Amino acid sequence: MNTTRESLFQGIEQAVSGNRVGDIGYAVQSYCEMRKLGVVRDLIGHGVGKNLHESPEVPNFGRRGNGTTLKEGLVIAIEPMINLGTHKVKVLKDGWTIVTQDGKCSAHFEHTVVVRKNKAEILSDHKIIEEAIKFNNNINNFQ
Repeated sequence: MNTTRESLFQGIEQAVSGNRVGDIGYAVQSYCEMRKLGVVRDLIGHGVGKNLHESPEVPNFGRRGNGTTLKEGLVIAIEPMINLGTHKVKVLKDGWTIVTQDGKCSAHFEHTVVVRKNKAEILSDHKIIEEAIKFNNNINNFQ
């Protein structure tokens, strides 16, 4: 969970005007794969506008300097999905539920951001999640 959360912020750091979508994906992928985790390739982030899922596609993997150039004011969802094992996933018979192919755990964090000149502006809020993490850490410290 922590690595997935941190990989999100690694990606957000790259969401600045003049960078490319591949810079975001590379940041997420390299951070996670250094820790021997699988980066899901079948599900990706996206542009946000009049419709929820718009261009550009924002994969959680990639090469620096590749892909769409990020322009100031572009709104995108960066959403790493990171697995303990393989990067491969499958859709169950219900057509909706997605699981890892190897049955190992997975985590997903997401923020919607506006591309800016020097630093992305985060539009979404993880306050409830952050409070739960702090609470859990406090409990673990007492054990």
